[in-house]
Amino acid sequence: MLIGAADRASIVAPPATKSAHEHHAQPASTAKPGAATAASRSAAGTAGAARSDAKARSTDAAFTGDRAETEQLIAYDNAITLTPQQEAVRVEALTPLAAPCCKQFSAATCCCRCNMKRASDGLAKHLIADLGFDALTVRAQVSAWQKAINPNGWSGDTCSTGGCGRPFAQNGCGGMTPGQLVF
Repeated sequence: MLIGAADRASIVAPPATKSAHEHHAQPASTAKPGAATAASRSAAGTAGAARSDAKARSTDAAFTGDRAETEQLIAYDNAITLTPQQEAVRVEALTPLAAPCCKQFSAATCCCRCNMKRASDGLAKHLIADLGFDALTVRAQVSAWQKAINPNGWSGDTCSTGGCGRPFAQNGCGGMTPGQLVF
């Protein structure tokens, strides 16, 4: 699944409630969904940061885990620059998650820029900058995507055992180069 305007209904939560990050919010953009540019993504606030209800956090089935989806997530990583406030949400969201390929690091501070890291960060950036999600929702969505690409989970030692070039579904990082995604 590519997370676009047509798919928002399956992810976007009902009206926002107050959250710990609401003080970072800026007015929502009046642009049509999907029309954000890299610059507007960077400048966009976390207006909907409180979208953390159970529905938004439990969309495991929303991800296909396929190549096209992963390539889109990597593209988000390249195109979106987070504000300092948005970056704080990304770090808060991903720090509690172990990096799938190297469990001694968190998903926020993974030891390398493998395709797994690029796609996970791209998903987090998109959810924060374009959809205004909070840390809990971002964490749940990144976990759901990682489960979609490897339902059996990771050993946590992929990097130290030479698995960087293996496909995700084979306990791998999906490669180290964005243009050479291993599936």
